[in-house]
Amino acid sequence: MQELLEIDKEIFLFLNNLGSAEWDWFWRAMSDKWTGLPLYLLLIYLSFKDYGWKITLLNMVLVTLLILATGEVAYDFKQAFERLRPCAQEGVVEYARVVTRGCGGFSFVSAHATNSTGVAVFLFLLFKRFHNYFAAALLLWPVLTSYSRIYQALHYPSDVIAGIVLGVILAFIVYQIQLFISKKYLGADKIM
Repeated sequence: MQELLEIDKEIFLFLNNLGSAEWDWFWRAMSDKWTGLPLYLLLIYLSFKDYGWKITLLNMVLVTLLILATGEVAYDFKQAFERLRPCAQEGVVEYARVVTRGCGGFSFVSAHATNSTGVAVFLFLLFKRFHNYFAAALLLWPVLTSYSRIYQALHYPSDVIAGIVLGVILAFIVYQIQLFISKKYLGADKIM
């Protein structure tokens, strides 16, 4: 196990040190919750256009529940593992580019990776039928968000990989719930 953690640390330092001051603003923005607001509004519009108001409302409720679930699961993992963030880890922080101010909390798993992946995969599953290329492009969002966490010295690669896996699992669960409710109660057999 110690060998894996050492490899994780080495990969972290390599990826983190690829950064430069000119790009710091971009990677901080990729972690900011408000950066995605225009995308969220576009997705609400597309959902309304493709599915109507009932299923759009269902999708909005399910995305909200998914965000809450991913956040709670990530928090529970952090409390169980209590892994320090790289920006707070002695023997790592001295060699890392720390971009962000403040370095509280624990690292494993990345809530940003879990959350962004969960939402992106859920939305990909919803929109792939009507907007194939756009839906596939949505999957770039969690990749950028996840790397931004390494870039800012807030997470190790294993933190974001585990977050991505959790996000995918939760997205598929919520998508199955969406299919069940929309078909059974909203008569969406023809469009789902």
